[in-house]
Amino acid sequence: MSEKQLLDKVAQAIAGLDFDGIQGICKQALDAGIPAYKIVSEGMAHGMEIVGQKYEANEYFLSELIAAGEVMKDGLKVVQPYLKGGDIKKKGKIALGTVKGDLHDIGKNVVAVLLEAAGFEIVDLGVDVPAEKFVEAVKEHGVQIVGMSALLTITMPEMENTIKQLKQAGLRDKVKVIIGGAPITPEYAAKIGADAAARDAVDGVNICKEWVKA
Repeated sequence: MSEKQLLDKVAQAIAGLDFDGIQGICKQALDAGIPAYKIVSEGMAHGMEIVGQKYEANEYFLSELIAAGEVMKDGLKVVQPYLKGGDIKKKGKIALGTVKGDLHDIGKNVVAVLLEAAGFEIVDLGVDVPAEKFVEAVKEHGVQIVGMSALLTITMPEMENTIKQLKQAGLRDKVKVIIGGAPITPEYAAKIGADAAARDAVDGVNICKEWVKA
């Protein structure tokens, strides 16, 4: 089997949510001499792209997005030991968190998995994240993008508060800010000074990919 066929097989295993087959296929690719970084950057990432397209076409839903992320993690268990530090060039660094007062994390977690598959380094701040913690993450980790999530309308003002605190710390011009969650609209993003509002996880990843294009 050619390298391309094996990488396609990896992609199809992820896109087809093949929990049983993914590890064997990754092992087959490694045994055929395909570099680990290629299996991740060309096989797995392509698989997650297909999942994203299926989601946008309403063929897949949130449960399939989550499942695909788990299949990829299973494959990574086989590939990870063969990855060398500098093999995969990260596209950029993103701080993600659900804002203060909000404990919902499914959407944020799906975005994190998809962003990681797309080659981003994730600083996951978790849930109930105060503005100061986002500011701290920008200072400490040198992130290029701040991603905030909210599912409750009463916690949405925390997004504006975080942007204000980034301004006060002199950091607002250094980062892009993307917000998401069920009640979030592009109008609200514009009103509070965010750079973008994500319709859903796949849209959010596409926006972030555009931002870091060389």
